[in-house]
Amino acid sequence: MMGLVGEQWPRAAAEGPGVGLRERKKAKTRAAIQQEALRLFRERGYEATTMEQIAEAAEVSQSTVFRYFPTKDELVVSDEQDAFFLQAWRAQPADLPVLSALRRAIQETLTSLSPGEFRAQRDRDVLMVTVPGLWAASLGNINQTTQMITSLVAERSGRVESAPSVRALSAAIFGVILSAMIRWAGDPDYDVARDLDQMLAHLDGDLRAGSVPD
Repeated sequence: MMGLVGEQWPRAAAEGPGVGLRERKKAKTRAAIQQEALRLFRERGYEATTMEQIAEAAEVSQSTVFRYFPTKDELVVSDEQDAFFLQAWRAQPADLPVLSALRRAIQETLTSLSPGEFRAQRDRDVLMVTVPGLWAASLGNINQTTQMITSLVAERSGRVESAPSVRALSAAIFGVILSAMIRWAGDPDYDVARDLDQMLAHLDGDLRAGSVPD
């Protein structure tokens, strides 16, 4: 979800029961390529890094890099965390309100990341915010994220996606996530998990107080 909660091989699916050895190897190869690419982008700059250098760092051929990531942009904009977030969302109690379920699912997703994965998420955010071409390339993920949020809000609230209340809440949630993403990109010491949860808690409090129309 835009690097916070956004189309790689789903990690949850790749690690789940019944997944074959070949699929697990493919998932690990893909993740390794992207992590090495993000490291090189951070150290050398996005424009200065070549696909050949990425392949060498990941210890794979260039053809393997292109098989998983047809373009250089996709090394940044592709994100596997949506699948894990959806799994966490589905696991929340059915009677839990929308924002409470969302807060729990996001926190479970973020805390599940290894230090390397967490660093990679921030690297992606920095690149998408600072490289104009990548911001444009990420529009597809933005549309996917907004649609996913709308669908989840409608599903849990028992309303249709076109309902004004659903669209208003979904837009507010997306705004909170985008705000956290932009701030995280500019501040390496920013506690994104804590602040994101606090902002969503304030939004939840406003709704419960009736300051936001249903």
